[in-house]
Amino acid sequence: MRRSRLSLSMFTALLLYLGINYTVAQASQTTATASSTPLVIGESFTIASKVLGETRHINVYVARAWNTPPDAPLPVLYMPNGGIQEDFLHVAGLLQVSVANGTMRPFMLVGIQNTQRRRDLTGPTDNPEDRKIAPVVGGSAAYRSFIRDELMPEVKRRYRTTQETAIVGESLAGLFVVETFLLEPQLFDHYLAFDPSLWWNRSALPGQAATLLAKQGPGKHSLYLASSSEKGIAIEVQRLEDILRKQAPASLQWHVEKMPDESHGTIYQPAALKAFRTVFRPAITIN
Repeated sequence: MRRSRLSLSMFTALLLYLGINYTVAQASQTTATASSTPLVIGESFTIASKVLGETRHINVYVARAWNTPPDAPLPVLYMPNGGIQEDFLHVAGLLQVSVANGTMRPFMLVGIQNTQRRRDLTGPTDNPEDRKIAPVVGGSAAYRSFIRDELMPEVKRRYRTTQETAIVGESLAGLFVVETFLLEPQLFDHYLAFDPSLWWNRSALPGQAATLLAKQGPGKHSLYLASSSEKGIAIEVQRLEDILRKQAPASLQWHVEKMPDESHGTIYQPAALKAFRTVFRPAITIN
C-alpha cells in the first residue's frame, strides 16, 4: 500500500495557516476582553472599625419592585457571611426574584464580608473542643457592637432607609442571630436563623433561653428558625421551640420550620425563600 506523505512545503504551509489562525483567535479574544464591561449588581464600601480594630468590607444590594420609587426608603436586612465569595450573591438573588414576583416587600441587603468568621460569630465557651475550631473564638459581643454602633449608623448615613431592620444567618451566623435575639432583642425587628449552631459551648444558649426570654421587655419582634436533617442541630432547635411554646413573650411572632429533606449544606436557599415569604410578605391592601 502506498502511503501519502506531507511534503516539506505543505507542512510549512500548514504551520503558517495554523499560526495565522491562532493569531486571529488571540486577537478576537483580546478584542472581546477589551470591549467587555463589569457586571455590577450593587455597590461596596469599607468601614474602619474602632471596635474590631480592622477595616471591614460591606456589600449592598437594593431589591426594588418595578413600581418602587428610586428614592423610596427601604428596610434593611443585615447578613453576616456577606462576602461575594460567601452568601451575598445567592441571598441577593433570592431577594431580587422574591420582590420581583411580589412574594416579599422591597428590601436593602447589607452583607458583611468576613475576616475571622469563627471569632466574630461565636460567644464565649468553656468547652476545649470549641476552642479548637479557630485561633480566636468568642468575639460575638464585639461583633454585635460593631454592627450596632458603627455599621448601622453608617448605613443610615449613606442610604435612605426605614426604621425596620432584620438579620439573617445560617450555621455559626445562625448562632449569632439567636444569641443577639436573646441578649439584645431590641437591636433588630426580625431574626432569621437557619440551622443555627446551638451546640456551641455545650448548648449553653438553649439552656439560658427561658431565663433570657423572661427578661425581654415589650416590643414587637419576629423570630424565624429552620432546621435540617443535621441531628445535633435539629435537637437543639426543637429544645428552643419547646421553650418558646411555654415562655415566648406575647408580642413575639415566631415560627420554626422543620426541613428534614435538607442537609446542613443545602438548607440556606430553600429556608431563606420560605422565611422571606413569611416574614417579609407584602401588606395586604383592600380596595
